[in-house]
Amino acid sequence: MEEKRYIISETSAKTGLEAHVLRYWEEELGLVIPRNELGHRYYTDEHIALFCKIKAMKDKGYQLKAIKAELAGEGISCEKAEIGEIRQTGMTAAADKMEQFKAIIGGIVTEALRENNVIMQDELSYKVSDKVIKEMDYLLRMKEDAEEERYKRLDETIRNCQKSNKEAAAGSEERGRRKKRKHFGL
Repeated sequence: MEEKRYIISETSAKTGLEAHVLRYWEEELGLVIPRNELGHRYYTDEHIALFCKIKAMKDKGYQLKAIKAELAGEGISCEKAEIGEIRQTGMTAAADKMEQFKAIIGGIVTEALRENNVIMQDELSYKVSDKVIKEMDYLLRMKEDAEEERYKRLDETIRNCQKSNKEAAAGSEERGRRKKRKHFGL
């Protein structure tokens, strides 16, 4: 009896995997999938079982490298230990990459914060300087206005004193003339 053959779309439906995943795994794992006279892949029940096994291993977190090692028959007797080591190595590599990523991002963030702080310091010092200058100008104007008002009052007081002195001098002179007239009978 001839074995049942399935085309890629049927195999995809039976395994729950996309056709491109089947082709990718075939290439990456070095699987030998027979082809018909037109060059189309055809799969058997054994292939479907194999892809289901690979899918189960992938779902458990195994990498294709570990799956390939098992399929090639390398260390099948101690498969859990070796796959665990491969898995651990993969996790360590991923953790190292994550640490590198964190370090890079941390460096970028630190540099961005430094640049931002410099920019903010410049802007803040400019704004503070600008406000201080404006405040000093205001206070200087207020002082000048107060001095000008003081000088106006002083000038007015001096003028009033001069006027009073002139009036007093004029009054004194008039009294002196009257006395002279009185004394001399003029």
